[in-house]
Amino acid sequence: MLTITQALHDQIVAHAREDHPDEACGVVAGPVGTGRPERFIPMLNAARSPTFYEFDSGDLLKLYREMDDRDEEPVVIYHSHTATEAYPSRTDISYANEPGAHYLLVSTADADGLGDFQFRSYRIVDGEVTEEEVAVVEAY
Repeated sequence: MLTITQALHDQIVAHAREDHPDEACGVVAGPVGTGRPERFIPMLNAARSPTFYEFDSGDLLKLYREMDDRDEEPVVIYHSHTATEAYPSRTDISYANEPGAHYLLVSTADADGLGDFQFRSYRIVDGEVTEEEVAVVEAY
């Protein structure tokens, strides 16, 4: 299960809406070994695409060095889908290389009648996708 604060939830959703119609992407870092997402880090979608996201390799290297210096790890890796439900695509699955991370997807597609799928979290390990419950809390 992913437990995330309301503030982080709102920041991720706002970033997804702001970057629409392109996919938004980013990371929420947390202290190593805690599994607790704390620091919101919106990233630039280097692909600038409505159907694909890609972290800039230089930005990603800088981010990992910064997390290393702060004893952090990527707890949540998020991105948005602009025209489909929030479920990992084959491309998303093939690029998922952090087995300990929660892969969070937000759909910015028209939500009329589509229900709760708009904000969903998954574990992706060795190509296997497992959806998990998301608990949004006021504070940890």
